[in-house]
Parts: sequence; C-alpha cells; structure tokens
Amino acid sequence: MFAATAVASWFHDPHQIAGELPRAPIAAAADGAVPAGEWHAYGRTAAGQRHAPLAQITPGNVENLQLAWHYRTGDVRGQPGDPEETTFQATPLKIGERLFLCTPHQSVVALDATTGAQAWRRDLGLPKGLALQHLTCRGLSYQASSSAPECPSKLFMPTADGRLLALDPATGKSCSSFGGGRGEIDLWAGMPNHRPGAYYSTSPVVVTQKLVIVGGTVLDNVSTREQSGVIRAYDIETGALVWNWDSARPDDTAPLAAGQTYTPNSPNSWSISSVDEALGMVYVPMGNQPPDQWGGNRSEAVERFSSSVVALDLATGRVRWSFQTVHHDLWDYDVPAQPSLVDLEIGGTRVPALVQPTKQGELFVLDRRTGVPVHPVREDPVPQGAAAGDRTAPTQPRSAVSFDPPALTESAMWGATMFDQLMCRIAFRKLRYEGRYTPPSTQGTLVYPGNFGVFNWGGVAVDPQRQSLFATPTMLAFVSQLVPRSDDTALLVQGGQRPQDSLPALNENFGAPFAVKLSAFTSPLGIPCQQPPWGFVAGVDLVTGKTAWMHRNGTVRDLAPVPLPLRMGVPNLGGPLLTASGLAFLSGTLDYYLRAYDATTGREIWKARLPAGGQATPMSYTGADGRQYVVAVAGGHGSLGTKAGDHVMAWALPK
Repeated sequence: MFAATAVASWFHDPHQIAGELPRAPIAAAADGAVPAGEWHAYGRTAAGQRHAPLAQITPGNVENLQLAWHYRTGDVRGQPGDPEETTFQATPLKIGERLFLCTPHQSVVALDATTGAQAWRRDLGLPKGLALQHLTCRGLSYQASSSAPECPSKLFMPTADGRLLALDPATGKSCSSFGGGRGEIDLWAGMPNHRPGAYYSTSPVVVTQKLVIVGGTVLDNVSTREQSGVIRAYDIETGALVWNWDSARPDDTAPLAAGQTYTPNSPNSWSISSVDEALGMVYVPMGNQPPDQWGGNRSEAVERFSSSVVALDLATGRVRWSFQTVHHDLWDYDVPAQPSLVDLEIGGTRVPALVQPTKQGELFVLDRRTGVPVHPVREDPVPQGAAAGDRTAPTQPRSAVSFDPPALTESAMWGATMFDQLMCRIAFRKLRYEGRYTPPSTQGTLVYPGNFGVFNWGGVAVDPQRQSLFATPTMLAFVSQLVPRSDDTALLVQGGQRPQDSLPALNENFGAPFAVKLSAFTSPLGIPCQQPPWGFVAGVDLVTGKTAWMHRNGTVRDLAPVPLPLRMGVPNLGGPLLTASGLAFLSGTLDYYLRAYDATTGREIWKARLPAGGQATPMSYTGADGRQYVVAVAGGHGSLGTKAGDHVMAWALPK
C-alpha cells in the first residue's frame, strides 16, 4: 500500500493549479527611459517590474542556452567579523557596454557585458568593529545624466558603515562634486544612538532626475534604543539634504536643523522603493518598530505607518497616501518587497496600478494615484489574546489576490521517518496556534506563514504587455516564543551562539519586557514539520486577479543528506525575471539551479546547474555582439545554509 501510494504521488499533484495566462500581448507604451537592451535599476527601471523587453531567447530555443562567461569576485563570507547573514544578493546593472555590481565586503566591480572581463574594481574597505546583523549589497543605482563635468553620470553605492558614495561609471573614482568635495555623504548625520554598522542601506537607493532617496535598515529585536527609520532625499548633484520624512513627525519634512536628531526606533524601510516621476511620488515599503513581536509601547504615529506602503511627494516628502498591510504587526510581517508599478486595462479604463507583495502572502493591487484597492480588500477577524501589556488588532486586511496557505493541522505534520513526524505532532500540540495572526506568547506560538515570508525582498516580476505577474510563493512555518525579561542586560536567548566582538545580541530586546526565541518549525532532523510542497511558482492575471496556474518548484537535491532530485517544492529567496518572449527565469530556490519557465503555463523548460546558492535576482540584456544574455549571481546565503560562492555567470544562445 505504501509503495502504491508513493508511485501514485509521482503522477498526481493535489497542490497544482493547471491553466494558462494570456498569450497575445496587449499593446503597451514602450519605456523610453531605458534602452531595451539595458538594465538601469534594481528592477530594470524605477517601476520595479523585473521585465526585460527582449525576445531573442524564447520558449522554443531556451534549451540551447550555453554558458557564455563566468566571473569570480573573490569575495566570500567567512571573514573575521562577518555576521551569519553575509550574503551575495546582487543584481547587476547594464549600462552601455558594461555591467556594474557590488559584493558583500563593499567592492564595486565593472565588467565587460559581452565577455565578462573586469574593466575596473573599487574596493571600498570594511571598517572593523561594525555592529552588523546583515552584510550584503543587493545592487547599485544609476544617474544617467549629470551636470557635473568630472562625472557625466553616476553610480551610487551605500556602504555598511553608513555612507553613500557617488562613483564615476567610467573609472570607479569618486565624484568630487557630490558631498562637498568628498564624493560621499554621511548617513549618520542627525541619526540617534550612534553605533557603526547598526544602520545602513542594504538595498539600492532611489534615483530620480533631481533626487537620490535613501532608506535604511536598523537592527531587528536587539533593543528599544535603535536608530531612526527616516527616509531622506538628497540633491542628486551636490548631496545636500532636500527633505526628510520621519514617520514619528510625518508633516515636518523640512531638512533637520543642525544639532537635532531624528526619532529613535521608528519604523524603517530596508527594502527597495519605486518611483513614478510623472505622478511625482516615491512608493516606500515600510517595516516595523523593534521589537517586532511585542508592541505595547508603540505610539499612534508608529502604528499609522508600520507595515505599510507609503506614497511620498517627490517635491516635499509629505505623505500623499498610505496603505497598511498589517495592523499592529506582531509577527515581523514588514513590507519586504519593492512595489511593482504597471498600468492595467480594467473595465475599459486604464488604471495606473501598484502591486505590493507581502510576507503573509497577500498581493495588494492598488491605484498608485490614491492607494485605493483595484481588486477588493476585506477585513477578516483574527485571533486575540496578546502578551501582557500588549494588544491585538481585531481584524487584518486580506486581498482578493492572495497566496495565504491553508491553516495547519496535526495531520499536516510530516517527517522523513515516522519518528520525527511524531515529534512534529507533539510540538504542534504544545504550541499555541489558532490560524494566521495567532499572537506571540510565552507558551510558544506557531506563526504560519512565518516571517521568512510567502514573499520576501525578491518580490514578483510583472509583464506590462500581458498584464500578468510571475510569483514564487514559499510556505514555511516558524515558532515565536516570548521570554520574560527581569532586567535590561542579561542574555536570555543567545545560548551557545553568543555574539563576538561588536556583533549584536539578536532577539534580546533590551528595554522591552520580553526577549524572543525565533526558529523555523522543523523536526529534530532539521526538516520542516509541515508537509511539502514548501515552494511554488505561480502566474496571476492582474486584470482579473485570478491565479491562472501554480506548480510546486525545486528539488531537495541540495537539502537532503542524500542528494536525490525529488521535486518536492522547496523554498525560494531571490526574485524572478520575465522577458518579452514569455519566459521567466529564477535562481533563488534552495537547490542550486537557474531555471527557465514558460510564463504562459508555468512549465519548467530548461535549467542550468549553479556552483553555489543562487539567492539573487537574475537580469537580462543585449551584448555588443547582438546576443541576449541572462546573468545570475551564485553566492549563497548565510542563514539559509546554502553553499557560499562568488560567481557571476552569463548564458546566451550559440553565436
């Protein structure tokens, strides 16, 4: 009976949705801001679509792709002072005939886009003694036209010690006109609670015609005395501060006066923002105020903008509108992904829309002029009963476009053997769990989806012609347990992993009444306790809001003790890429492959083996030889345990 059931499962997938997205493209205005064969921003353009308008590589010939070149940066995690989350997550820019990327230990590299040969390299250096939780660089930003004579264009690089550098793309040298002759500005200016490494921008900054706009990350769950989550706009030529938006003082956006500081511990934006210069707005995905799992002391201003997407006026920095994705967030469900901007034809009317992926699995589709939902959003009642001194919101928003997984049950517990399945069932019964949004507790709460997210910083890819998107939902449960604090100094949750030197004591929440223990919900063998699949690819029609298809994605080849390529559906961290020919590319699954899919049906049609974990978002461009290239970075991820690497790899069709 066991053997028959196992064989039957190879041919039947109860989790699959089989269907098709529209094949015939809808006429769409060309994006004249970026040449078709180039990639000027993290999401290719300021709209964050991750869509390359190239069609040389097609579903019919993708199987002929060959490795065209392979570059090694020499920058791998494991150096003294590295935090666990030292990660190579860069998506290169393609400008002219060069690629530009950054590495975790703060090097900027220019490569020949056709051959992969190094054109120049600038090693910025990493100061010692940084209080780092993350050490990464997801990408650079680009100003196409500058009035500065020594830098007719600029690259912008945020550093791990809290600076923003302007570099000449031709040479890598600093642009002296920026920052009063220094070629950089100090992001610690006006920042409270100075602790080098505790605040910097892990994501590319936003570039407009006149401004460079910077958010930043603060340490999660270390203390209640962290830096500010202020969003700042600087003059793109001089680096002078133009406006600052501090969510605790949202209406006071004039540049901070000398001697003053921004509000400490305010919600921050660590992810990537998007811009619509025609509408005059920058769209900022906001995080939460630490500590993440206890919110008893949050102010009204903090509550207003936490875990929201906020539209700020480009000229003044004032709020034009905001949309909250989680009320009184106690689950670290901060908004993790760049909003994707796309114009939709709905009911015969053109709607300038914004698609916002969230950790809890919602895809909120909003009118980006007003923040009003394009597809319905309702408020659902949620479990109550917060920890002492805290409260819970009575309802939470749910979008009509949602990948919220079904609630877990004891019968959904899983294991490689009957013994670890039994341990998972016991653990399930011990934990508090009443469905999504079960509040954190001292008993221990099962959080599903976990704060790893159904979606994380990789976001989604949007096809503006077919008016659809390619998504990579991940379904993993986590455990959150509050630990009462009796003083403000004891290390309660570090155990044998106590930090060395300046590295922070994560999850101790100094200054709050509770520390927090956070972990994935796994068996004693380290395997997820919930039954697979744990990862999918999916296609959504943005006009109707319907999921056209969804398939489990990825194998356990690089996760299991025995490298069996069983297609169980594994988690993903890193974004997808779409092309005009109807292809999607993805490298972020926890097995080491770059895969290509038919975006119409979701069928996997090609894959190439990677030498390390591919936790980055691929990109595509046209080389000097006229060929279309697809580039993926394979560098691994520290906390996921994928193999470390320093690889930048490009594929193309044969010459």
